[in-house]
Amino acid sequence: METNILIVDDEKEIADLVEVYLKNEGFVVHKFYTANEALNCIDTTKLELAILDVMLPDIDGFTICQKIREKYNFPVIMLTAKEQEIDKINGLAIGADDYVTKPFRPLELVARVKAQLRRFMRYNQQGLSNEDSEIEFAGLTLNHDKHKCRLNERELTLTPIEFEILWFLCLNRGRVVSSEELFQQVWEEKYFSSSNNTVMVHIRHLREKMKDSAEHPKYIKTVWGLGYKIER
Repeated sequence: METNILIVDDEKEIADLVEVYLKNEGFVVHKFYTANEALNCIDTTKLELAILDVMLPDIDGFTICQKIREKYNFPVIMLTAKEQEIDKINGLAIGADDYVTKPFRPLELVARVKAQLRRFMRYNQQGLSNEDSEIEFAGLTLNHDKHKCRLNERELTLTPIEFEILWFLCLNRGRVVSSEELFQQVWEEKYFSSSNNTVMVHIRHLREKMKDSAEHPKYIKTVWGLGYKIER
């Protein structure tokens, strides 16, 4: 089965280089140098992942990511030349799954693409028993087979990262899960001090979608200095 990946970057040399590396891995690449061309592709092609440059001549990558999240939950990786932490946080807050700061090593980007695709494909696979594939408590229902989440009969549109965070916390409800454990389980990468911000942003985004209060949470509680916890 073909795996379609979108690349949007106005730096032709970077876009062309990434295209070569991804094609060498067997991926089908849809490459564009402007946002408007990419937006048409998003609506006409079944994509499995998007790589978006933040700074584009017509529409910025954050806006493209927001438009993707209005309809689709496939992974989005942001490329940014900015090193400020706030730019990374903004990207994650609008629904991006990962970010890579320029300059980067193409093989590192390919590795991140594969990690995101593995996670995304898991949500499109069947095979878990009914007992293992669904969690239901306190008005919250998660179905792992269908990658569906409902809260008080309202369906939540979660990205693969958000779903996996919530799934892992629910599996371990009653126990405090550290940011390090959560990051290593969900992102499947080595934990660094900056990884804590990544976890925090996704937790905040989850709470917003669940309409849960950080100060008086019903579901995801912060245990200061330790991690996060969902009560039994």
